[in-house]
Amino acid sequence: MKKIVPLLFLSFFFFNCSTQEDLKSISTKELKGLIEKENIQLLDVRTPKEVKRGFIETAKFVNLFDADFLTKASGSLDKNKPVYIYCRSGRRSAKASKILKEKGFKVVNVLGGYNQWRKEN
Repeated sequence: MKKIVPLLFLSFFFFNCSTQEDLKSISTKELKGLIEKENIQLLDVRTPKEVKRGFIETAKFVNLFDADFLTKASGSLDKNKPVYIYCRSGRRSAKASKILKEKGFKVVNVLGGYNQWRKEN
């Protein structure tokens, strides 16, 4: 029994790490360069209250906490183009990226989210 608990813990740790490794990510500096060069699909998954405090100009908004998040996001995005996803600090965008990736979207998580964007821009 004493050997099983550490084994389960390690299994859980490696499972979570592999999930994060599958997620493509970029920095906010890289995002700024992309926005300046081309018209990208940018998705902000923060709450409306957070969006009122500021946002990246070209972003579409779908609150991750909405019960119909997937329906709203799917309806406003093109599956054939990458979707760059950000939130306040990067955690919710990683969750949203996983959800959309499972539905066939090409997703890229923006590390640091809007907080990092504001620091740099």
